[in-house]
Amino acid sequence: MLMLVRLVAFVALVLLTFPAAGQQAALRTTAQQSELTVAKIMQEQTTWVGSSPRSVSWTEDGEWIHFWWNPQGAFPADSLFRVPAAGGEPEQVPAAERRDVQPLFSGWAHGSGTYTEDFRYKVFQDDGDLFVLDRQTGALDRLTTTVDVESGARFTPDGTGIVFQRGGQVYRLDRATGRVVQLTNLRSGKAPSDRNTDDAQDAWLRQQQIDLFDVVREQIQEREARDAQRDRDRTQDEAAWPPVHYYGDGFVVGLQVDPAERYASFQIGKRAEDKRTLVQNYVTESGYAEDLNARSKVGIEETGRPLFVQDLTTGDVVEVDFSQLPGMYDVVPLHRIEEGVAVDSSDARVVSASGPYWSPDGAWAVLDIFAEDNKDRWIARLDPSTGDLTVLDRQQDEAWIGGPGVRSWSGGIGWMPDGRTIHFQSERTGYSHLYTLDVVTGAVRQLTDGPFEVFSPQLSKDGRTWFFTSSEGSPFERHLFRMPVEGGTRTRLTETVGNHDATLHPDGDRAAILYSFTTQPPDLYVKAFGRQAERVTTSTTAEWRAYPWRTGEIVHIPASDGAEVPAQIFVPERPNGAAVLFVHGAGYLQNVHRWWSSYQREYMFHNMLADMGYTVLNVDYRASSGYGRDWRTAIYRWMGGRDLQDYVDASEYVGREHGIDPERVFIYGGSYGGFITLMALFTEPEHFGGGAALRSVTDWAHYNHGYTSNILNTPVTDSLAYVQSSPIYFADGLEDPLLMAHGVIDTNVQYQDIIRLAQRLIELGKIDWELASYPVEGHGFTEPSSWTDEYRRILELIQRSVGPD
Repeated sequence: MLMLVRLVAFVALVLLTFPAAGQQAALRTTAQQSELTVAKIMQEQTTWVGSSPRSVSWTEDGEWIHFWWNPQGAFPADSLFRVPAAGGEPEQVPAAERRDVQPLFSGWAHGSGTYTEDFRYKVFQDDGDLFVLDRQTGALDRLTTTVDVESGARFTPDGTGIVFQRGGQVYRLDRATGRVVQLTNLRSGKAPSDRNTDDAQDAWLRQQQIDLFDVVREQIQEREARDAQRDRDRTQDEAAWPPVHYYGDGFVVGLQVDPAERYASFQIGKRAEDKRTLVQNYVTESGYAEDLNARSKVGIEETGRPLFVQDLTTGDVVEVDFSQLPGMYDVVPLHRIEEGVAVDSSDARVVSASGPYWSPDGAWAVLDIFAEDNKDRWIARLDPSTGDLTVLDRQQDEAWIGGPGVRSWSGGIGWMPDGRTIHFQSERTGYSHLYTLDVVTGAVRQLTDGPFEVFSPQLSKDGRTWFFTSSEGSPFERHLFRMPVEGGTRTRLTETVGNHDATLHPDGDRAAILYSFTTQPPDLYVKAFGRQAERVTTSTTAEWRAYPWRTGEIVHIPASDGAEVPAQIFVPERPNGAAVLFVHGAGYLQNVHRWWSSYQREYMFHNMLADMGYTVLNVDYRASSGYGRDWRTAIYRWMGGRDLQDYVDASEYVGREHGIDPERVFIYGGSYGGFITLMALFTEPEHFGGGAALRSVTDWAHYNHGYTSNILNTPVTDSLAYVQSSPIYFADGLEDPLLMAHGVIDTNVQYQDIIRLAQRLIELGKIDWELASYPVEGHGFTEPSSWTDEYRRILELIQRSVGPD
């Protein structure tokens, strides 16, 4: 009963949504039925975290900050608020005004085409239609009102036209006349001249029909006559149309036209063989079990997407030949070469390209190319007339290429104001830093350097200044920095310890900042550079602020390989002689820091455990983000190797520093954290006394391709990596109490994964393990009742396995 009351108090804290009044009353009543109160967490009423602001943007004129917020749960859902640029009291935007088109500032990306060269006009899309804003007068001109979706709008270099996409084609709109001209004419299927290319057998049969039957000959003659007349009627009109290109089967992706409107580029995707998995949902409105389409498994055949360039004047199309890239035939990974496997030079590697990234005037085109095994990255200049490539930079990693801002979806490539230099990020020095590259000479220049990482770099309006977030000074903080465009002295613009998620003002002299600290969820501040930040929102409740939330001490655990592993420890005032080790998920994620954790529920749970006397430890084990390339790739070919050893070292650390016996050390976590928990209990049981594995990967051969193949290659090419990394092969080592919790409709780490392990444990005759299934939950739980049940089970197992006698 005491544990249940503690759990109810905890659940009242961790639910970040605001439940119905009846639910709140039930929680209060249950807590009031006992004299036990978790110190200051429950004080006669439910305590709530609150709802933090999100999606912060400046208006184009820089006079207002807009953000979504739900202060104290006052609304059914987040509502739009605004505050003046100088700060002040936030006000809710009226519904009628909220529905108005409100162009928001999104940064001065050089070469993006969003603005005219003088930055007076901005073209943008809203609800699938096009608008132009006069930033000087504030006048808003609606260009389209269609059921089709217009997208990808940009100005022509001289500002007289707007290029956009609609229905899979590119168009140009003349701003003076309103005339719309189609620039591309891509069509699926075969060209008419290729439609009757039968094989010899089919051609023989067709000719036999023609020879034998008058009706067949008459049908062919009538069709040919109709086609000839139609061709004559259309000849004059089609002379003004863009040249047609038939791309066959598949689908078009990445369609774009260069700023000079000479070339169109596009990739053709093919629908892969249907090897996607199905997840069944049993609790449905219909009463029938329903299939949910999910991902495929690791090891799918990689085909890539060929890139084509069409000359819009002649209609000629060339395919970019990626086999010209150096290393394209190095198809055997280094570990296989070391095992004596010969390099196979018969087939080129599969690659994928993003871009072309065109210079603002269309003079230069650059591709960002990655090998599908993610061990090579090429930045290459493209000759659009021939498809030839000139490699400007090649990055290689025997593990896999990654890090902040390296892939196109996390930063990619941008143009500098001179129109011949690009900027990009790379981990070539061991940390993700900012570089420039002259696309004419190939000269590379590193702009930042040191044992820290750079995040989200952007240029000022005048192109003279960089702004970016960085971990410089401490891996446990994130601050906003300013730097000259050519590199050099970096100026830190934020002071307070924590994380500063900054959205720059259009003038670059201030920022709207979502600031958080370990004990403070994100709130909005306005920071004029050189002055103290002004707080705009306070999202937490008075009850929340009344409890003395722990910051935890950040320590470094000596690892068995000599490294110093960052950890955050909560030491109770009255230790009970037991410890709980938490393992964060995602692998590449940071949870030891001085800002609000993405594991806010667990953070609050850990405070409750510390109140109960448990020593609690978070560890940024090997593979965590924030510590550079070597830390990130230390798990290559062996997940559950070096990362798990960091937790073995953590168990020894709490024993050495806090006198805690290894049999009184509990380990738990979700997703990747659940996987580490299983590996800990299966392969290192002498260092732990129990564990809870939530939504766990149990066999990496059954996880997705993109994440898993980077780290373990594929099951066919590297079966050893999969066997030594998958808990299901080590289940016979289970000696301690184990809880496994899993959502039945988890389309990420699928329910099949945990069911296979359960069957393995049954066949091995293992006891003292439990599988808790949650029928309506996916990978991230959403229902309060599911959270309550899961943490009740975790807490009960902690108490039973390692807790007080």
